[in-house]
Amino acid sequence: MSHQLKYTVNCSLLFAELPLLERPAAARRAGFSAVEFWWPFVAAVPPDRQVDAFVSAVADAGVRLTGLNFFAGDMPGGDRGLVSWPKRSGEFRDNVDVTVGIGERLGAQGFNALYGNRVDGSTEQEQDDVAVENLALAAKAAARIGATVLVEPVSGAERYPLKIAADALGVIDRVQAAYDVPNVGLLADLYHLAVNGDDVDRVIADHAGRVAHVQIADHPGRNEPGTGTLPLDRQLTALEANGYTGLVGLEYKPSTNSDASFGWLPFERR
Repeated sequence: MSHQLKYTVNCSLLFAELPLLERPAAARRAGFSAVEFWWPFVAAVPPDRQVDAFVSAVADAGVRLTGLNFFAGDMPGGDRGLVSWPKRSGEFRDNVDVTVGIGERLGAQGFNALYGNRVDGSTEQEQDDVAVENLALAAKAAARIGATVLVEPVSGAERYPLKIAADALGVIDRVQAAYDVPNVGLLADLYHLAVNGDDVDRVIADHAGRVAHVQIADHPGRNEPGTGTLPLDRQLTALEANGYTGLVGLEYKPSTNSDASFGWLPFERR
């Protein structure tokens, strides 16, 4: 890897062979000092003891929590966020303080607000209006701890409307035009962008300054770098050259097991 960017391990996809609360320690043993998670609970507002157990698991492992997703509904069932879902908007809003509260306790700097699928019973306009309000609310809450709300294009979810970087940037533009919230940025998952046919090199050249977080996986397969054909090292090097100084989230499915899947990354680079 020719860039000098630092990595954070997505412990919702990696170390999935272990119970959730054991994964931060496993990441530490593998040589990493930073982890990120999707929403790690079943409910939007979990019991305090569950939140405390999660916070302890991260803190006791000696790793930093760098990022957390807001509650996104039933992900295995196909949900991809509640930000733009009028009927479940209240759940998202109730979740914001819990998510930011965990971030405050563990130093997280980025919160991924998955936009949500298009749903029957609401117009696209209604969904987009709700989303702008909810993203602004989330950004104001995140600003209290100096953190950023992330908006992510996603592949593999037919009814998810943000497919390429331009879609997410358009949403961010709307939020920032309507509300004074500078802390909303693009989550550039180089895998999702490539799968959806975006011109990733052009995105990096034109919009690196608006990228608030990066995630990677190779394609095809969404496995570790080196298993597919994406020019990830070149693209990360270009991001860095264009001023990106943030972290790179390893958000891939290991092709064998988690520990073996880090072979592409020398221990001292972790």
